[in-house]
Amino acid sequence: MKKTVMIVLSLLVVSALSTAAAAATFINIGTGSTGGTYYPVGAAMATIWNKVIPDMKAASQSTGGTAQNLQLLENGEAEIAFTDGLYYFAYNGMQAFEGKPQKHLRGVTPLYPEPIQLMVAEGSGIKSVKDLKGKRVGIGAVASGTEYTARALLKIAGIDPDNDIKPQNLGLNETASALADKNIEAGFMMCAIGSSAVVEVTTMGTGHLIPLDDELIAGLNKDLPYYSEFVIPAGSYKGQTEALKVSATWNTLTAHEKLDEELVYRMTKALYDNKQDLVDVAAIMSFMDAGAIDVIRIPLHPGAEKYFKEIGAIK
Repeated sequence: MKKTVMIVLSLLVVSALSTAAAAATFINIGTGSTGGTYYPVGAAMATIWNKVIPDMKAASQSTGGTAQNLQLLENGEAEIAFTDGLYYFAYNGMQAFEGKPQKHLRGVTPLYPEPIQLMVAEGSGIKSVKDLKGKRVGIGAVASGTEYTARALLKIAGIDPDNDIKPQNLGLNETASALADKNIEAGFMMCAIGSSAVVEVTTMGTGHLIPLDDELIAGLNKDLPYYSEFVIPAGSYKGQTEALKVSATWNTLTAHEKLDEELVYRMTKALYDNKQDLVDVAAIMSFMDAGAIDVIRIPLHPGAEKYFKEIGAIK
């Protein structure tokens, strides 16, 4: 009799545990490298959701960034992820995604902008993109988003990026070093405001930022719709006394369309209700703003759309 009772109790415990596991909602967040901004912000988001949403089991995963995150979303290995402008090409089946559009992608919220920060060496005399002709110019690492953008912008300005300048494929830190060593006269730096590489150049006084012409901004925003006009506030860097008009692409929190509408609504609301927690982790998250919702260039997830309509950010 006792043995039978023990078996029944064991079965009840297993059943209860199984029910609890089934009720839990597991969310994997594709972020970026542990040394970047995506990863710690993703971890903070997981903490918020686990605290606010009952039975939520969210965790951030360190990844190689947008390209891998898009793959994780497609394979069902992540439910939500951080993405840059590459998501636009993925959704529309362009560039590397030609013939393989990822129509399951849905926007959740804009995160923060990464403006085109065109750094020119002190004493170079460069005042605009058109002045780059004949100069040694850092155009970003090979096959990077920076290189793609720099080449597009140069072409709009009537400059052949292979023949009219001396292109140098340099990453952010390499660009800063090259300016300090006077190995280049200018460099395109695609990064968030306050990036250490840009701070290094401006603090050392080896270079300064210049604005983009209105016609170039309009042309780039037309050719690459995930860009939009943006102003780098005065005082963002040492010696920068004036606001600079440029163009920027926004990092975006992106979800798979299969994610439950009510769940995404609650996740979106939780982020805005607890925004200070994100800002405490990365000051750049102060830019997360419902008023910037129009910068997302793919359809919104219905759950996010419900939230933004509720607060009047969209009609």
